[in-house]
Amino acid sequence: MTNTPKIVVYRTRTCPYCVAAARFLREVKGQEVEEIDLTFDDEGRIELQQRTGMRTVPQIFIGEVHVGGYDEMRALDAQGELDTLLGL
Repeated sequence: MTNTPKIVVYRTRTCPYCVAAARFLREVKGQEVEEIDLTFDDEGRIELQQRTGMRTVPQIFIGEVHVGGYDEMRALDAQGELDTLLGL
């Protein structure tokens, strides 16, 4: 799968939606996921907020595309658009 874009999930340790997002991408979609833990990284959270305009986690990126959070990712999947982003 050389055409598969890099998937990054920004998360915290206590966020169940973060766990669900990474699990869905790995187990349902069969993708490798890089998780960036922001639990104790205040600077990282500020940078993510500046980049996305969002304060919440998870924040999911597929390649250069900011998907949003778990609900937005599942909505894209329901519309059939997530597989296109993933190159499936």
